[in-house]
Amino acid sequence: MAKLVLKVASTVPELPAIVRKEKGLSIKRVGTFTPGPDTADLVAWFVDADFIAGHGDAIRDAALPPGSVLLWNPKGASLFADAAPPGLVYDELFSFKNPAAFTRTVRNLFRQLHLQRELTSKERLLELRETENSELLQVGIALSAERDNNKLLDYILRQVRQISRADAGTLYLLEKDPKTGAQSLRFKITQNDSNPRDYSEFTFPLSKKGISGYVASTGLVLNIEDAYKIPADKEYGFNIGPDQSTGYRSKSMLTVPMQDHKGEILGVIQLINRKTDSSVLIKTPEDVEKAVIPFSHDIEPLVRSLASQAAVSLENNLLYEEIETLFEGFVKASVQAIESRDPTTSGHSNRVALYTVGLAKAVDRLDGGAYASVHFTAEHLKEIRYASLLHDFGKVGVREHVLVKAKKLYPAQMDLVKLRFAYIQKAMLYALTKERFEALLSGGPEGYARVREELDRREADHMAEIERFLQNIVTANEPSVLAEEPARILEAIHGKSFIEQGGDAIPFLNDDEYLKLSIKKGSLDEAERKEIESHVTHTFLFLRTIPWTKEMQNIPAIAYGHHEKLDGDGYPRGIHSPEIPIQTRMMTVSDIFDALTASDRPYKKAVPAQKALDILNIEVKEKKLDPDLVTIFIESKIWEKKPDLVS
Repeated sequence: MAKLVLKVASTVPELPAIVRKEKGLSIKRVGTFTPGPDTADLVAWFVDADFIAGHGDAIRDAALPPGSVLLWNPKGASLFADAAPPGLVYDELFSFKNPAAFTRTVRNLFRQLHLQRELTSKERLLELRETENSELLQVGIALSAERDNNKLLDYILRQVRQISRADAGTLYLLEKDPKTGAQSLRFKITQNDSNPRDYSEFTFPLSKKGISGYVASTGLVLNIEDAYKIPADKEYGFNIGPDQSTGYRSKSMLTVPMQDHKGEILGVIQLINRKTDSSVLIKTPEDVEKAVIPFSHDIEPLVRSLASQAAVSLENNLLYEEIETLFEGFVKASVQAIESRDPTTSGHSNRVALYTVGLAKAVDRLDGGAYASVHFTAEHLKEIRYASLLHDFGKVGVREHVLVKAKKLYPAQMDLVKLRFAYIQKAMLYALTKERFEALLSGGPEGYARVREELDRREADHMAEIERFLQNIVTANEPSVLAEEPARILEAIHGKSFIEQGGDAIPFLNDDEYLKLSIKKGSLDEAERKEIESHVTHTFLFLRTIPWTKEMQNIPAIAYGHHEKLDGDGYPRGIHSPEIPIQTRMMTVSDIFDALTASDRPYKKAVPAQKALDILNIEVKEKKLDPDLVTIFIESKIWEKKPDLVS
């Protein structure tokens, strides 16, 4: 416990002997007022009114603790009102006739000053703790909001250094080899105010021989006053190599584990060189001796708490990353499922995602025009990317033979037509051969010779006609636009039949074959086209069943409209421009461009990029596509970012 120093003015009489012998009391005679924070003892003053009057300004400036003055007043009249500032005088003494009473007064004064000091100390400690708690709260809020792990770790280390006044610090992450189970420490981030340098990440095997490895292995806190003076009997030691290569001097060091709420160690935070003043830079050995102090044990719980808080945030981020990786895998698997059903459009979803995200970034950079106020965050771009990747997922609900139909007739149908025509040829040859045989029997060689030329001509004409009909069917089977002349030929073929020997009529083309071959454009009839178009609704219904996060909740709606047109001429809902979000409009432009330029479609040839852009502009003139987005798409040359994706 602190002693009481009673400074007695020279004008005050000699104190009673009983007081001078009081244990723990030191009496000093003074002629002037000279306070100072040069002692840890409690200080009180025993002065008269003249002393206070003569040193009034100094007493007021010194801001003495309340009740720290005894006032000597032998005249007997009260001086409380005028002798000293309010609250400064503890008591007035008029004489020493009762030394025991005076002694009790001094003792009570001592107790009061001691209680005041304890109260002040606790108030300061409480204020410090409130400040620390406030800082921890702010740090916690910041940690929970940061999703970028590199930024998170950098922030963690910076905040711990700031709170502890550490000149430098390093953050290590504990890693485990999934195959061997061997653990290692990754040198992840380092900061140094006095000697800033760029460092590359590296890993080293986990071992108790190093300070960071020891803490990571044991979960203990190491508070080292001087890293160069670690006792030889310690299991760990300090590697001075980095100091020697950089010219830095590491002295005081506090190393704490980053433990989550389950006690699992995720990494280590190592603080180096606690400073008396955060603004001081340590450049020389002299600076180290003057400015570097040990890390107090009082700060250890705070640093460890912050490190644990950081570990929980890091663990949450790692879990968040795992969830994102899992979802990314799900999306890739979904795209793979789409492409396995429709190999002819392999790569389409990825290219559409690439173009649409690129277009969104170009829109985000605008500082003028219709979309100058539109901006996309990283989460928005992710939402656009996933919607683009999954926009055709509904194709898994379309029958495969319709989905991959490359010609107007299905392969089996075309094979049947060819077999029928081969049969008709054989049947005609058989009928003509029978005629030849009958002519030979009835007219002999001379009679057969008279009809042979006619039979040869008829055979050649029939075979040529069959071949011509079949060639026209093969040509009409292509998904190109059907011209009027081939359409008339098809109609003529459809009207023809071959009469078998038994009298049965075999049509060259049945009604279903004729209708399919008569398709004006593409390879799909109306029913098949409706089935293909249904993939948009299937996509929406599928995506709507997924419990998207708040940031991703618009994915179903974005994908739902990718075949809609601004004039209402799209499908499946036929909605107009106000109902189509900008994300969908961008995807529509990308989808059309890729469909035109893709070289992997068996039912059409790839269109050169410039012609595809011209077609986009035609769609703009017809008020089907957004003119501003098409212009941005063209001017930003998004499709050229990955020239290998288009032919």
